[in-house]
Amino acid sequence: MTYDLAGWLNLALRWLHVIAGVAWIGASFYFVWLDNNLRAPDPPKDGVKGELWAVHGGGFYHSQKYMTAPAHMPGHLHWFKWEAYTTWLSGFALLCVIYYWGAPVYLIDAGKHAFTQIQAIGTGLAFIFGGLLVYEALCRSPLGQRPRLFGLVWFAVLTAAAWALTQLFSDRGAFIHVGAIIGTAMVGNVFLVIIPNQRRIVADMLAERAVDPRLGAMGKQRSVHNNYMTLPVLFIMISNHYPAITAHGSAWLLLALISLGGVSIRHFFNLRHHGQTRHEFLFIGAMLLFAVSVLASTRPRPPQTLDAVTFPQAQAIVQKHCVTCHAAVPTHKGFTAPPAGAAFDTPAGLVRYAPRIRERAVESASMPLGNETGMTDEERARLGAWIDGGAKTP
Repeated sequence: MTYDLAGWLNLALRWLHVIAGVAWIGASFYFVWLDNNLRAPDPPKDGVKGELWAVHGGGFYHSQKYMTAPAHMPGHLHWFKWEAYTTWLSGFALLCVIYYWGAPVYLIDAGKHAFTQIQAIGTGLAFIFGGLLVYEALCRSPLGQRPRLFGLVWFAVLTAAAWALTQLFSDRGAFIHVGAIIGTAMVGNVFLVIIPNQRRIVADMLAERAVDPRLGAMGKQRSVHNNYMTLPVLFIMISNHYPAITAHGSAWLLLALISLGGVSIRHFFNLRHHGQTRHEFLFIGAMLLFAVSVLASTRPRPPQTLDAVTFPQAQAIVQKHCVTCHAAVPTHKGFTAPPAGAAFDTPAGLVRYAPRIRERAVESASMPLGNETGMTDEERARLGAWIDGGAKTP
């Protein structure tokens, strides 16, 4: 019996990452919504900035927000932190299992840069934690007190990182590292600022010291940052399903436009929850996403051959470049089963998956991963011609 340790770790960690991410993002969205819907109490209540009555699940809820802290510390206080920590820890473990353990397959693209496995891992980690250092420096500088300018500068930093990573790593590896930079900055906000500041507030209360209102304001600032970074990082989590974007010649630009669209849409909802309806932000987001679809669809296709391509010719190309991975029993050291269950090592399998082969190997040129086998444009064109001719077998 062959036990696929990497495959089972991938499954377990991916499931944990999704579950924890849902919990973290759900809590983030809810508390930003709650904050934007608070109303001044009537009559005023000592220390209460705002309150909200809500109904859900057959019951009524009464939420109150204290700008600094309540007069008396409650006996039970829930800390929202493990949702964030678990999301990051599971995501980083998943990064290690897929992209670092499997660096020769998923991270390194020798056509871009001939990294060794250790060099590729070190470069990836440098981008992730270097990004955190840059983000913290920006937040703690005077720029941190100018939200709009800060947002523009941080967006420029991330876009520059995306460009650099797409020049160094495989398409998927580049995108996932941009996501890791953003996710690390987000969890850093929780670990380095939000939770420590809350602990200081609690400690001051218990010691009957005056609570510094700046602590809460700093936590609120970082929470808002996380709220706006959520949609871009969510897209990156699923981006490997869209090779038309990740394998595009200007993938970094497409990612920047998608991220801007996500931020604009998130801003629309934040304003709406605050009682302002600004449809222009929803329109801007939609137009940016439409622009991405147009740009991704205008990718130059490989030159088409005028000669008819026979099944044996197409099968020879697939055998050379695809079936080491996409076979019932893969021979590639990185796989113990065909990716996504797609096996091309029989005529029936080759015909069945012809549309997917066209999308991944011909249109987007995202396969083979990192073009490990050196598939040429001519071979892609010939394979596409066979598929366009009806993907016929003898």
